[in-house]
Amino acid sequence: MRETNSSANGQHSLTGLAAEIRDEIKEVVTTRVEIFRSEFRESVGAFKAGVPLALVAAVMLGTAYLLLSLALVAVVVVTFADNPYRWFFALLIVGSVWILIGGMAAYFAVRGFREHGLFPKKTAEVLRADKAWLEKELRGTV
Repeated sequence: MRETNSSANGQHSLTGLAAEIRDEIKEVVTTRVEIFRSEFRESVGAFKAGVPLALVAAVMLGTAYLLLSLALVAVVVVTFADNPYRWFFALLIVGSVWILIGGMAAYFAVRGFREHGLFPKKTAEVLRADKAWLEKELRGTV
């Protein structure tokens, strides 16, 4: 009879331990999800504040770009005054310059995105630490 109580107590404590681990894991996951949500809300808030200004800036810069491109083409056309293909050459030269500048900007943008990443760094670090802690705890209990 005593062995039955002992195994029942051992089973009860094992069940309680499993429930406690499950509850702790739920709490850790919930906390990490809240951290991620908080960081994401901050990012979205900053994004929402900057969108109207970015749109105004894009319209103004786009208009200025078109006007300055036309002025640059006109300057190049004057350079080829006697050539019947002066407009073709002017558009080709100015377009090539813009392609060169745009390609360089795209290269630096992609490089910047690769360096910084898109996933929140703090959350990723916390999740890695949690994973290491959980693996350590599981190895210790097994």
